Amino acid sequence: MADNNEDREKSRKIGALSGLWPFMAPYKVMLFAAVGALVATAGISLVMPLAVRRVIDGFSTSADRLLDQYFMAALGVAVALAVGTGLRYYLVTRLGERVVADIRGAVFARVIGMSPAFFEKIMTGEVLSRITTDTTLILSVIGSSVSVALRNMLIFAGGSVMLLFTSAKLTGLVLLIVPLVMVPIIVLGRRMRVLSRENQDWIARSSGKASEDLLSVQTVQAFTHEEPSRARFRDVTEESFKSAQKRITTRALMTVIVITLIFSGVVGVLWIGARDVRADEMSIGALVQFVIYAIMVAGAVGALSEIWSELQRAAGATERLVELLNAEDEVNDPSAPKPMPTPVRGAIDFENVTFRYPARPEQVALQDVDLHVKPGETVALVGPSGAGKSTIIQLLQRFYDPADGAVKVDGTDLRDVARADFRQHIALVPQDAVIFAETARENIRFGRLDATDAEVEAAAKAAAAHDFLMKLPEGYDSYVGERGVMLSGGQKQRIAIARAILRDAPILLLDEATSALDAESERLVQSAVEEMSKGRTTLIIAHRLATVKKADRIIVFEDGRIVGQGTHDELVGQGGLYARLARLQFTEGLAAE
Repeated sequence: MADNNEDREKSRKIGALSGLWPFMAPYKVMLFAAVGALVATAGISLVMPLAVRRVIDGFSTSADRLLDQYFMAALGVAVALAVGTGLRYYLVTRLGERVVADIRGAVFARVIGMSPAFFEKIMTGEVLSRITTDTTLILSVIGSSVSVALRNMLIFAGGSVMLLFTSAKLTGLVLLIVPLVMVPIIVLGRRMRVLSRENQDWIARSSGKASEDLLSVQTVQAFTHEEPSRARFRDVTEESFKSAQKRITTRALMTVIVITLIFSGVVGVLWIGARDVRADEMSIGALVQFVIYAIMVAGAVGALSEIWSELQRAAGATERLVELLNAEDEVNDPSAPKPMPTPVRGAIDFENVTFRYPARPEQVALQDVDLHVKPGETVALVGPSGAGKSTIIQLLQRFYDPADGAVKVDGTDLRDVARADFRQHIALVPQDAVIFAETARENIRFGRLDATDAEVEAAAKAAAAHDFLMKLPEGYDSYVGERGVMLSGGQKQRIAIARAILRDAPILLLDEATSALDAESERLVQSAVEEMSKGRTTLIIAHRLATVKKADRIIVFEDGRIVGQGTHDELVGQGGLYARLARLQFTEGLAAE
């Protein structure tokens, strides 16, 4: 995704804001009401100078009643303008907040369902930057900049017409200034597009770097890497600042040039108008009316020059968000998914599966793997690191699709089924237990959201977690911190196991589930796992062979291939890789057997 930066910069136009329309379309009534209020206030603003002219020229009349009417009319116009402006602000701001909330929801909903291959190409911190920083820009545009831009466009168009109506001669002189003003807006505006995109990209990188280091803060501190981390973040932030400085400088320069040209021209035109008043070719009220319209038109042009850069930044933000919404995923649900067989028995079949991770296409993770697991069978996957064991778990959950072959559950190819339909029948205990910033109870209930408190506690007892949970300050309702920072590794692992027990799924996946436990806890959890495995298809990944000796079958992996299978005793008797691993771990104990 990052590879397209240059192309995206070239293609980015204000038209990218059209990507917001699908989110605004459901609120057409609010949108049209806001536009109506905007047009009304612009129209009232254009009427104000006429009222002022009437009042000024009315000083020369002897009719006091007529003069009073002029002042009352001017007051009425001012009140109408105030009410219309307040209504416009309410409708536009509410619309902006509603649309941005929907965009954030849509982007998160899309990203949370993306396969791991997607996150190999983009950092989580950058995604968060897009959901927060970019949507904040869009909120600014919808809630303010667009309405201000439209209002100023109406003021510019209507004011220009009224200038012509007031004095064709002076208006002709004003129009001579317009080309001089448009040149810097166009030239510097193009420069702003590039700088705005560059600035947003640096902000995203800064967020990505901060997110990465903060999520690994204990590792950073353990290796006394705080200063290098600070330095790298400082460098990225400094680049972001430099990029922003270039954008700010360009915008400031454009503002200075445009306002100087506009008001220099207006002063010159007014000088000519003043001479016409001296020559009785124009009334004082008409000149004041022309002055007000000229200021309104000049102010509108100046505001548009500033808003233009905001619209360009928002266009870039919209483009980046739409890019996330339209991102291609390598793993998708079929257009017409098949239902899973009922009930799910848990038969697992890998048929001639070959797979390479997208980030490492030159390296084969699995090569021609044939693996068949019967319903209710407990199968252990062993082998050295990088042999392909965890890849089996990844493919079985369809985080990736194999390049060749098929992965099936109960005879159904997982590519033919909606991912949520078969994943609900799988319970996972990963090697690195994922703990959320919730209470211990809610972390366990994550396995099955409709579980009762009694069911949660029963699962915790089965996972040997009940005792330590009861010793926490608020028991099961104790807050465990971000990523479970307030728990030990073993405690986090037992909560993850309780979560899997609570899920009560026909397929159980244990990826080094007891690796973080002490000997006593491991014994207790091992008993719980053995009990939980009864009647369920269970795949166990373990480096400690003592934990898999009781498996119905052990599959030995090496370099992405199956190099042996059988019971513990059969594999030891066959020699080879498993026997070497057993010898290393059991040594004298193995000889005694």
